[in-house]
Amino acid sequence: MTFTTKRTTSSNPDFIALVKLLDAELAKIDGEEHGFYAQYNKIDKINHVILIYDHDIAIACGAIKAYAEDTMEIKRMFTQPSYRGQGAASTLLQELEKWAYEMNFHKCILETGKRQPDAVALYQKNGYQIIPNYGQYEGIDNSVCFKKTLAQH
Repeated sequence: MTFTTKRTTSSNPDFIALVKLLDAELAKIDGEEHGFYAQYNKIDKINHVILIYDHDIAIACGAIKAYAEDTMEIKRMFTQPSYRGQGAASTLLQELEKWAYEMNFHKCILETGKRQPDAVALYQKNGYQIIPNYGQYEGIDNSVCFKKTLAQH
């Protein structure tokens, strides 16, 4: 399947709509822990968003946010359930990595949940290595953190 990508910001209505679907899904997966994670997933400070479209339908989103001088954090990754398993999430990750590299960031880090085995598999398939939990995720049993050193695309 051929997808088109679009670079935008967190004010994009398609991104906002996809994030609402993501938050609803995470609320079910995380249960009582959802409030903890939600506080770190606000989108008003995100300036680098990529959307993936199937024709004119926004089917997936992801974002990057500066974490350290040479490190971007990947945030708000989501693919509509009916489009999962078709390569959209890997395309999204590659585009986010490319954008981060263009801005002279050389590493990407991210956090996902142990109760999201598809997400864990996606990151491992795309060359991410498990690292000790960082920042606000230190000591959080459900969190699994990843890092990837970026190469020129």
